[in-house]
Amino acid sequence: MRIILTSINVDDQEKALRFYTEVLGFEAKSDIPLGEHRWITVVSPGDADGVQLVLEPADHPAVGPFRSALVADGIPITSFGVDDVAAESTG
Repeated sequence: MRIILTSINVDDQEKALRFYTEVLGFEAKSDIPLGEHRWITVVSPGDADGVQLVLEPADHPAVGPFRSALVADGIPITSFGVDDVAAESTG
């Protein structure tokens, strides 16, 4: 068993897609129109078959209270890892 999808709630899907691809270096995998939103997933560079991060619209009523509670308690919702932090911060 393995994780194939995990979601992160975003306020603006287009802005999030640019951030995750242009700033963090993820690669776009799916971008499918779904009414007023899109099904957007990104994957780690060089791992097209790896875990997909879903850029999920944050307009569900539960998202705001959930985010606020995590922030208040100092709990991260998502963590990313890199092999060399110094290289990532200068690259």
